[in-house]
Amino acid sequence: MASLKNIYQKEVKIKVIKFLMVFLVLAGIAFAQDTGEKKKAYTATVDPDGVQRVTISGGSYFFEPDHIIVKVNMPVELTIKKESGIVPHNIIIINAPDAGMDINESLSDKPKIIQLIPKKVGKYPFYCDKRLLFFKSHKEKGMEGVIEVVE
Repeated sequence: MASLKNIYQKEVKIKVIKFLMVFLVLAGIAFAQDTGEKKKAYTATVDPDGVQRVTISGGSYFFEPDHIIVKVNMPVELTIKKESGIVPHNIIIINAPDAGMDINESLSDKPKIIQLIPKKVGKYPFYCDKRLLFFKSHKEKGMEGVIEVVE
């Protein structure tokens, strides 16, 4: 009887060790993902209708473009979309309602249009605040950028 109990205990230990190894490998992959370098700034041009249009894609811990330059007091139309995949993402610009920028939108595969009129010159960070359990947030992994409002 004791030998069956010992065999069972060894099998349980092996299963636990296998589970921990798989978990550690997956956690290592999650921590090791490099977010890459910052890209060149994208300067929005004013369309004939007077609107500055920018398309922002998000996914795999990045925004493209991640540095957007727009003109103050001119309408901006941001088209936001998420690359395909199951990981949820959003785009947040907070604490800037007096500057005409207060955004908190989920990204989806279908493009969404956000309209705003920047009212103050300055740099306004945007980011994704999603997080999986105890891993780094998407912002900490590099999913952030800045909208720079100029004269």
